[in-house]
Parts: sequence; C-alpha cells; structure tokens
Amino acid sequence: MTQTVLLVDDDMMVREALGQSLELNGLCVIAAGSYVEAKDHLLADFPGVVLSDIRMPGKDGFALLSHAQAVDAELPVILLTGEGDVPTAVRGMSEGAFDFLEKPCDPKTLLSVIGRALQTRRLVLENRALKAKAKIGDAAARLLIGESMLADELRAQVRAAASTKAEVLICGEPGSGTSKVAEVLHLLSGDATRPFVKLAASGLTGEALLAGVARAEGGTLFLDEVGALDGAVQFQLLEMLEHPGNWRMVAGSYRDLDAEQANGRFNADLFYKLDLLRIRIPALRERKDDIPLLFRHYVSISSEQAALTPPEIGQDIIAQLMAQDWPGNARALMNAAMRFSMGLGLSQMDSATDDGGLGLAEQMAQVERSLLMDALKRHSGAATAAAKELKLPRKTFYDKLTRHGIRPEAFRD
Repeated sequence: MTQTVLLVDDDMMVREALGQSLELNGLCVIAAGSYVEAKDHLLADFPGVVLSDIRMPGKDGFALLSHAQAVDAELPVILLTGEGDVPTAVRGMSEGAFDFLEKPCDPKTLLSVIGRALQTRRLVLENRALKAKAKIGDAAARLLIGESMLADELRAQVRAAASTKAEVLICGEPGSGTSKVAEVLHLLSGDATRPFVKLAASGLTGEALLAGVARAEGGTLFLDEVGALDGAVQFQLLEMLEHPGNWRMVAGSYRDLDAEQANGRFNADLFYKLDLLRIRIPALRERKDDIPLLFRHYVSISSEQAALTPPEIGQDIIAQLMAQDWPGNARALMNAAMRFSMGLGLSQMDSATDDGGLGLAEQMAQVERSLLMDALKRHSGAATAAAKELKLPRKTFYDKLTRHGIRPEAFRD
C-alpha cells in the first residue's frame, strides 16, 4: 500500500513545511488548503490517512472528520490544533479521531502517530481485500484457502469428486480440515440445497447411523473419523452402501486405513467401498507458503467476531509462524490466530533451550509481557494510565505492546 497522507491546513507555509517533512520521510503527500479541497480526495478505500488542522475557514477539521467517517468509518483521521485544550481534545477523540496533536508538534511524535495510523489503515484494507477475495469463485475457491500448488491440487480433487455420485474417502492429519473439505464437496455437488449431515464415528450406534442416513436423504452423509467405527456398525454401513439409496457417503479419516484394514482392524470390504475416490489433504508443514495467508484470514475472522480492530501482523510474527511444523495443522493455526487477535501474542511459540527450558531472554520477555498485561488489566485497557504506572514514555510503551502482540482494547470492559 502507498504510504499516503492527505495533509489539510489553510496556512500555506505550515502546509508546505509539514508536507516537505513528511515527504523527506518517504511519505506520499496530498496537500489541501480547505475542507472543500480535501473532501474530493476522500473515497472509500482511500490508500492512506488524513492529517488535518482543526481551525480552518468555512468547514473545520471536525466537519472533515465527520465527512471522512461517512465515506469510510475506518479511515484514520489525525487532528492538529494550534490552540490545544482538554475539551477540544476530548471532543476530537470522542468523535472518532485516530489521535489529537498540538502544534507545533515534535516531528518524531508526529511520524510515530502517522506510522501507527498507516499500519492500522493497511490492515483494514488487507482484511477487506481478503473478504472480497473470499466472495469470488465457487465454494472451493472461497473456503479452501491457499495459493500454493498443493492447495490448487486439493481444490482440483474436490471439484472432480463433486461431479460424481461415488463414495469419497477424505484423508488428512488431525486438524487438517476433513470436515471442511466434505462440506465443500457437498456445496459443489448437484445436491447443495439438500441436507449435509455430519456424524462422529466414534461411539456411533447402528440406530444413530440409520437416523443419520434418514436425515441425509437426497444429500450427503459425512462420517468423521470413520476408522473409529465399531466393527458391527462397519458391517451395517457396508450393507447400506451395497443397496444404494438417495444419499451420498463421504468418510473422513486421519488414521492409516490401508494399514487398519490390512491388520484386520477395519472391514476390508468397507474400506474398498469407501476408497473409490480418495482425497488427501496436505499437512500444513507441506504447504508453508499458505501459512501467512491463512493466518491473516483467521485473524480477520477472529477480530471481527470479537468486534476488535485486527492487530498488525509484522514480519517477525510471520517468521515465528513459518518456523513451526504445526502438528495440529489448520486448527492449531486458527487457535493461534484467535489468541493473537485477542492481544495474547504468540507466547506459546517462544523459543526454548535444548533442554526444554526457556533461556534468559525468553524468561525476561515473559516477565515484561506479564507486567504490561497486568497494568492494562488494572486500568481496563487505558494505555496512557498503564504507561504512566510503569513509568514508560508513551511511544516506548506502545512499542513494547506491539513487540509482544498485546492489544489494549482486549482489556477494556
């Protein structure tokens, strides 16, 4: 995203001086001298932030803030004033300004605030792009996320299987998403408007199986972890499949059913019946290129569900994610994204020494993180009060929060 700042100030000398300063720091500046000039630049998905003086002839900075929010409620607007007072600052923040600064403003402070605003804007636009992409294409494109070759192959297998009525066996490690693939298979089939019935094979009785088949009439019956099916119920299912009805059988397994049937622990006839079409879900460690995209997707969903602004996902976070083997696959990544979106960071993935204990740096980091979180809890997420308690400058405090992946809003009542 272009690092763009819409700079609005009626004083030409101030406007030019600020504009030059921002440009020298690598920012693209669009200068405007009034509300009327500025508003024409504000469109939905504006690729940057607004830095506006409050006192201007005609409509002032508060009017511009209101207009910007009407165009795009998530567009950061930073307000500047040469006559700073508490009521004005309170009004600016209560009306939704990203921050409020008094002129003349310290250049480092201004750049820090603009930097945070641009990061927030970038995340908002990235999440919008992800959501827009998720609405494009068929169910496989929307729900089986990934840009790797293995992800493409998986989608191709699912689409091919969906065009038939044959039984399908979906194999994948725990947490890899066998249920999700089965659901997509159903959505792509000609029976998408009919029932999709999911049953857990573990502990399933013959009566429950019969009831599930009845509910799946005209649609799809998905048996999750079919390898756990009781021997008698395996035989009952085989009999049902040998007398086809108006329903489709899809089974999922993380066990090695080839070995299970070879050792007599799984009915061989049922195995060959189910294994007519096999779809293998690659483990997450086999398609690591998909991890950043998946993590951003899960963070976006988790943040939206918790009514939080998605946190910044820096390259240090991506590096930590890519360094993991993810034995829990997509489910574990989703859980990590949920914790991260709630401001709990990625502490569960801290590096350790060879003997399994944390090194001094890791222990110190955990202590610091704990102190930051405790202060935020005591002040209900009020960052300024927490920083004051810890005797930290505001910028240092925010830098530490970012490094630890802690979000003040997650501690607010």
